[in-house]
Amino acid sequence: MNRMLLDECFRIKGRTTWYISPEDMQRDLDQYLSFYNLKRSHQDYRLKGRTPAQALREALGRKRLPPIVPKENLEVVKEAA
Repeated sequence: MNRMLLDECFRIKGRTTWYISPEDMQRDLDQYLSFYNLKRSHQDYRLKGRTPAQALREALGRKRLPPIVPKENLEVVKEAA
């Protein structure tokens, strides 16, 4: 597992959440990846304060990207919240 993913997601969520099924872990992973790719700015020399989604949109010349989390998983996330 990626160390940043472990440190920023599961070590924090794991303090308050007891995962019973893989679906529970997937729900939290989907939420974290959505935040990481769509909302959290990155400071490396390539992204220069942009989110990965912003950089990808600019590189592809698109205004919108397909959803990161498939629609069927979004319904599960909303129900769990």
